[in-house]
Amino acid sequence: MPRPPRRRDRPQSPAGGLRTPPEDAASAPRIIGGELRHRRLAHQPDGRTRPMKDRVRESLFDLLGVDVRGALAIDLFAGTGALGFEALSRGATRAVFVERHFPTADVLRLSAKGLAVEEHCEVRSGDVLLWGRRMPELPREMHWIVFVSPPWAFFAAGNERRAELLGLIDALRLAAPPRSTVVVEADTAFDATALPDAEAWECRPIPPAVLYLYRMA
Repeated sequence: MPRPPRRRDRPQSPAGGLRTPPEDAASAPRIIGGELRHRRLAHQPDGRTRPMKDRVRESLFDLLGVDVRGALAIDLFAGTGALGFEALSRGATRAVFVERHFPTADVLRLSAKGLAVEEHCEVRSGDVLLWGRRMPELPREMHWIVFVSPPWAFFAAGNERRAELLGLIDALRLAAPPRSTVVVEADTAFDATALPDAEAWECRPIPPAVLYLYRMA
């Protein structure tokens, strides 16, 4: 009688916990460049987050280039934190993640711990749209790379949060130190003329997303 196959221990992921099975791999974001390349983030596959697609994120960081080095990465509507952790991997000094959904914020902390970058991270739980009314204290001794990647529905005309979102973008643009960059990810339906100082934004369509970059001198 043949022996049953030997049971193997299930492998551990770099970020702790069980390794993501192949069928879930697409929904568990990985870091695509820098010192933490190929590491996967902790993930809660509940459909609440919309991680930026790898090809869009790669194009974005190609556009940012060396500007990421030494920066404060501010990942708003953070979700999985893929943008902030990617920035840390590529040389950002610190990252601030803002996420209003408390369980998702806890998953961000798990990723920071699993990647051993806790001392370089701060996770803030709360509604980031309130920053448009009162900007919180943020380090100003380094330039900022600000990622604004909200639910695309917020950009739609008639959405009650659209005005708050555009106010947030304007407040960030005015508050950021020299050499900073504000990045906005929207869909192709968004009318970019609604952005503050609309003509100053660099536009890069990567369907179904469009990236807008505002660089400060």
